[in-house]
Amino acid sequence: MKADIHPDYHEVVFQDVTSDFRFLTRSTLTSKETVKWEDGNEYPLVKVDISSATHPFYTGQNKIMDTSGRIDKFKKRYTK
Repeated sequence: MKADIHPDYHEVVFQDVTSDFRFLTRSTLTSKETVKWEDGNEYPLVKVDISSATHPFYTGQNKIMDTSGRIDKFKKRYTK
């Protein structure tokens, strides 16, 4: 295998900016910001807009928006 062709894979803290939810994982992303984690070490901080803490699918808040009545048309057509 060739040496020095893979990106640096290191530990990173991701923070959901809407809920202040943080989790530590490994990634190739880098950041100039750092944060002190629960274990006392400092890790790069990557801010994200949405995570499993705020995503409608994972929180159970998702709703089906049927503005044109497509679901009703489908049910009416195929309920025979």
